[in-house]
Amino acid sequence: MELLERARDALANAHAPYSSYEVGAAIETADGSIYTGCNLEIANYSNSLHAEEVAIGAALSDGHREFSRIAVTSRARDGLTPCGMCRQTLAEFCDEEFEIICDTGEGSPLKRYTLGELLPDTISESTLSAAETDH
Repeated sequence: MELLERARDALANAHAPYSSYEVGAAIETADGSIYTGCNLEIANYSNSLHAEEVAIGAALSDGHREFSRIAVTSRARDGLTPCGMCRQTLAEFCDEEFEIICDTGEGSPLKRYTLGELLPDTISESTLSAAETDH
């Protein structure tokens, strides 16, 4: 699968000197373009960037606002899923059916989720608007 291979290729650029946990991601836009990202650790950790954030940021910078799926991987091929912060970022631009493909290594079936499965009842523009009208 090209999307997963692109995520694996992105691992080569990861900067993870503190955790040694390299992550790569590849996101596919609605028009089929693919953008990649890798994790970039900074010594204070709070300034670090996650691979999913880097990939979606590159796509957004090129003007894309609609996405169909993302693949995530780590050197460990341990079925890594996006963290809560990355899930929320994805939810800003993707619907509940957005596909998340997680790498479990060669010969193992990929894990597949929808964003709705991993982040039910997300904070969104509509939930914020509803909260404003309740006050």
